[in-house]
Amino acid sequence: MDPVRRRLEVEREHALARLAGLTDDFGAVVAASRDTNADDEHDPEGATIAFERSQVAALVGLARAHLGEIDDALARVDSGAYGVCEDCGGPIGEGRLEARPAARRCLGCAQRR
Repeated sequence: MDPVRRRLEVEREHALARLAGLTDDFGAVVAASRDTNADDEHDPEGATIAFERSQVAALVGLARAHLGEIDDALARVDSGAYGVCEDCGGPIGEGRLEARPAARRCLGCAQRR
């Protein structure tokens, strides 16, 4: 198997595991909020529960976005466009791809954004 594809697939497996864990965490926070006073405004714990729910929901969104980036990178591998900057058409440096396997842009173009 192509080492780039394998690396992206491993990254995808990690992203899926993270998403599953965060989804479980979100479910636990929601379940905990059901077991507490429903009046968040007057319950001293209400603000904490609302904050935790919001924070976990944001992390779930980030994990989903990262998974989408990995899927897009796998599509670029299939099309032969992986490692090519979407802005300037030049190569994306190996160091950048090592650090960010789903990178769409070379470092120069990414810095200009």
